[in-house]
Amino acid sequence: MKHPSPIGSGIVVVDKPAGITSHDVVGRIRRLAGTRRVGHAGTLDPMATGVLVIGVDRATRLLGHLALTTKAYDATIRLGVSTVTDDGDGEVTSSYLTRAVTDEDIQAGISALTGDIEQVPSAVSAVKVAGRRSYARVRAGESVTLAHRPVTVHRFDLRSVRRVGDVIDLDVSVVCSAGTYIRSLARDLGARLGVGGHLTRLRRTRAGCYSVDDAHTLDELATQFALISLDEAAAGVFPRRDVDATDAVRLTHGARLPAAGIDQLYAAFGPDGTFLALLEDDGNVAKPVAVFAPPSNTGH
Repeated sequence: MKHPSPIGSGIVVVDKPAGITSHDVVGRIRRLAGTRRVGHAGTLDPMATGVLVIGVDRATRLLGHLALTTKAYDATIRLGVSTVTDDGDGEVTSSYLTRAVTDEDIQAGISALTGDIEQVPSAVSAVKVAGRRSYARVRAGESVTLAHRPVTVHRFDLRSVRRVGDVIDLDVSVVCSAGTYIRSLARDLGARLGVGGHLTRLRRTRAGCYSVDDAHTLDELATQFALISLDEAAAGVFPRRDVDATDAVRLTHGARLPAAGIDQLYAAFGPDGTFLALLEDDGNVAKPVAVFAPPSNTGH
């Protein structure tokens, strides 16, 4: 299905299915929305499902400013098997016996990976090394070792333990900072326990203020395209400042306004409720960080 004309600017929250890339989702949304200007915030691996935030048209510029700094996941970690990708899509590199691993050992390992930690991303990840994605270098036969990076695991909750043959499957829920790799948590937990580990299931349940309750499947979107308008998206995420018609025109040309006394990024709206710009206070003035006013409002 393709809309005959662009449907406008806004945010679409997709419940990504397993087996396709985030780029594949962007391609589907481009066709449904009738525009090439589509982007996503926060890649999900092909095996992963759940919340993928998509920007359409002018909202693509909003993605980098959205406070998607905290994310939540439900996952299954398999102890006893390591893979080259740290997830179920990769080739098995080693297997171990897990009989000696107790529930107390597992909980202690999880506790050690909770809080502010240093994490090495999976080599098969989108992290860039000298301008090329790490996964591309690995697939080209290169040996890649990525640097540690600080991340925060706010919660790492063990939901259930299933011992099946020589492996142990753990159902977990994780709340973490953006940039945290759940695959790496699985790998590192297995390494701490001396039995290897990888991820077999991953579902993102929340990204910033957007949860699975806000998300729509691609089939649902093909039937009815659920777009959160640019105005609504900005109002739902940022503190609001309403300006009069004179200041609205000034903002659309990038002019500064008197400070509002707001200590974070905030959204300015015109008299008709149109989202105009993101502002930040700097001393006594408010500086536009990004202007979103429609072309008809810019005077060009």
